[in-house]
Amino acid sequence: MSTLTKNPNVNKWVDEMIALCKPDKVVWIDGSKAQLDGLRNEAIATGEMIKLNEEKLPGCLYHRTLPNDVARVEDRTFICSRKKEDAGPTNNWCDPKEMYAKLTPMYDGVMKGRTMYIIPYSMGPIGSPLAKVGVEVTDSIYVVLNMAIMTRMGADAFKNLGDVSDDFVRGLHSKADVDPEKRYIVQFPEDNTIWSINSAYGGNVLLGKKCFALRIASYQGKNEGWMAEHMLILGIEKPNGEIKYVTAAFPSACGKTNLAMLIPPEGYTKRGYKVWTVGDDIAWLKPGEDGRLYAINPENGFFGVAPGTNEKSNYNALASTRKNTIFTNVAINNDDMTVWWEKLDKNPPVNATEWKGEKVNGPEYVAAGNKLAHPNSRFTAPAENCPCISPEFNNPNGVPISAIIFGGRRAKTAPLVYQSFNWQHGTFVGSIMASETTAAATGAVGVVRRDPMAMLPFCGYHMGDYWAHWLEMGKILGDKAPKIFNVNWFRTDDNGDFIWPGYGDNMRVLDWIIDRCEGTVDAVETPIGYEPKPEDINVEGLDGITTETVADLLSVDKNLWKEEAKGIEEFYKKFGEKLPKEMSDELKALEARLA
Repeated sequence: MSTLTKNPNVNKWVDEMIALCKPDKVVWIDGSKAQLDGLRNEAIATGEMIKLNEEKLPGCLYHRTLPNDVARVEDRTFICSRKKEDAGPTNNWCDPKEMYAKLTPMYDGVMKGRTMYIIPYSMGPIGSPLAKVGVEVTDSIYVVLNMAIMTRMGADAFKNLGDVSDDFVRGLHSKADVDPEKRYIVQFPEDNTIWSINSAYGGNVLLGKKCFALRIASYQGKNEGWMAEHMLILGIEKPNGEIKYVTAAFPSACGKTNLAMLIPPEGYTKRGYKVWTVGDDIAWLKPGEDGRLYAINPENGFFGVAPGTNEKSNYNALASTRKNTIFTNVAINNDDMTVWWEKLDKNPPVNATEWKGEKVNGPEYVAAGNKLAHPNSRFTAPAENCPCISPEFNNPNGVPISAIIFGGRRAKTAPLVYQSFNWQHGTFVGSIMASETTAAATGAVGVVRRDPMAMLPFCGYHMGDYWAHWLEMGKILGDKAPKIFNVNWFRTDDNGDFIWPGYGDNMRVLDWIIDRCEGTVDAVETPIGYEPKPEDINVEGLDGITTETVADLLSVDKNLWKEEAKGIEEFYKKFGEKLPKEMSDELKALEARLA
C-alpha cells in the first residue's frame, strides 16, 4: 500500500482507521484522471452509478440514495466538545468519551468485504494561506467522485500540510448498513475529527462540506482569528471595470444560489455591469495584510438543490450542470438518458424513472400529486462550469470584502434593505436573522424561525461565543470592516403575493449597497438602521414597480418591530450568561428607538 505523504501524523491515523474498519482493500486517492476514470467505470459496472447521455450530458452520472437517506439529519448531528456549555443550546451535545465508546464498536470491521478509499483534500486553493487540509476515509465510491468535484482532491492537497504538521481534519465515514436508527454525524472540534456512519447522502458524508467547512472550521476560526461563514461570495463589476465583492448569508429557501449567480437586468448589462460568482455557499474570511477582510470559497464545486432550478430562476446554475456533474435523486428520462426535476420545465418525461427507481408515466404520475424528483434532490457540479465564475476564484489570497449582507423571508416586518449603524449593530442584525416558515417547511406557515447568520445548524460551538467572536473581529478590523446590510426580497401585499420581483432585479439593491460602501449616496436614519431614499433604488424598466412601491417596501411598522423585539428577547434568553452584553445593549437601544 503506497501512501501519498511522509507526514507521520497522517499515516499513523490512517493505519489506526484501517485497523479499526478492517477493509479488504485500501486505495489512496491521488486525484489523477486515470484513477478517477477507473472508479467511475467501476461504479457504472456495479450499478452504483448510471451513465447519462454522453452527447447531451458529457461526463455526467446518476445516483440514487435509499428513501431513508435523502437529507441532512440535524437530530443525529452532534458537537462533542469536552464541556457541554461549549456546544451551547443550539447544538446536540454528547461527551466525546461517551460518543467514541458508542461509535467505535459500530466501525469495528465495518469495511470487511469492502474497499477503503483514503481521500486527501484541500479546502481552498492549493497553496492558499487561508486553505486547510482534510483526509477522509470512506467505503463509498460516490463520496470519492463527489469530493473530486467539491474539493481540490489528491496528492497536491498535502502540499499545504507538509511533512510534520498535525493540522489536518480527520474524517471517518462508512455507509455501514445505511440504518437510520444508527445514523450519526459527529464533530469532535477539539480533536479536529469528524465521524459519519450509516448515511450515504451527500450532506452527511461529503465531510469537507458542512461538517468541516462550517462546524469544525467555525471553531478553528474562533481560535485562530478568522471566520467560517455560511455565505455566498460575489463580485459586482461596474462599467469602469472596478469590482466590489460582497458576502451574503440567507437561511435555506431564501434565494442564496440565485443571488450568487445573478444575471443583472438588461439596463445594467447594457451599461456594462457584470456579476462574478466566487462562491455559492461557504466563505472563509481572514484579515489581509492591508487590514481589510478577505474571503475565499473553500469549495471547488456546487452541491445544489435541483428542483426549482431552471433557465429563468437560475440560468448559470443550470448551465453549470451540463457536463461532469453527478445528479442524485432526480428523475431520469429513459428515452434519451437525460435528467428531469420539478420546475425544470413543464414537460415531465412520459417514459420516466422516478427518484426511487420505479418506471412511471411522468405526466400521469405528477398529475396524481407525486414528485418525480425528491424535493431535496441534488446536483454536484464543478465550479469551473459556471458561466459567471470569477477570474479570482482560485486567487490564493481571496477577494477583499466591502459588504456583508444578511437576509430572511419576512412578509411584513423587514424592509427591502437597510444598513446597520456600525459593526456591533450589524452583528446584532445578523443574530436576529429570521425567516417565516413557508408551506415547503414542515409545520405551520408564518412561524418565525430564528437562524442567526444562517449558522444555526452549522456553528461548531456556543452561539453566544460565536457572536462574541464576531464582535472581536470587528475590533480587529476597525474602520476597515465591511459594512453590514439586511435585505428582504419577500415582502408581500394583502393578497400574499410578493411585491419585489427578485431574481436579477436584486441587482438594483446591490447597486445601492455598493454606493453606500463607496460613500456616494445618502441614507435615511430609521429606528432599525439606515435606509435608502426611495428614489435612490433604480426602478427603470420595472413593470408595475414605482418609487412609491419602493417607499412602501422600505416602510418600517413600529408596532410589528415592537413585537419583533419581544421575540428577540425570548430568543436571547436561550443563551444565558454567554449572550454578549453588546447584544442585549443593542436590543435595548432598538426598543428605545422604537419608543
